[in-house]
Amino acid sequence: MKVLNLQCAHQHAFEGWFGSEEDFTSQLARGLVSCPMCGDVNIQKKLSAPRLNLRAGRQDPDANASAAPAQGERTVAMSNQTQHPELAAMQARVLQALREVMAQTEDVGERFADQARAMHHGEIEPRQIRGQASPQEALELMEEGVEVIALPMVPAIKETLQ
Repeated sequence: MKVLNLQCAHQHAFEGWFGSEEDFTSQLARGLVSCPMCGDVNIQKKLSAPRLNLRAGRQDPDANASAAPAQGERTVAMSNQTQHPELAAMQARVLQALREVMAQTEDVGERFADQARAMHHGEIEPRQIRGQASPQEALELMEEGVEVIALPMVPAIKETLQ
């Protein structure tokens, strides 16, 4: 398994898991690799530092951690953190919050403005909804006193990231 640090043209950093370097190259060429934040397929491979443990037969990973390797053994350990771990953590929090919104609301699609307006005027039972509205429709709803918030619809909120 090959784990690569990737980044889209919008600077969203993420990790990709592939069977091999050739698998990554093939998927990238076919447009199958996309950013989980924005769906961009303009992906670049970033520098990554793999963790390699080449000590054979080591029973307890914490035992003798500070001891030097025996003759003929090599241990290479490097961080696999991205250059901006706080950015990656923030992206993960945003995705989690968007998934929670998806789980706790009903998707009314393009009927959003009509449904929100009907709830605001007491014509239908209030409930938590989400959907699509044009910028003009959203502005009109806000002018009427309907609470509306625009959220990004990123592909990753619909599925579990692996």
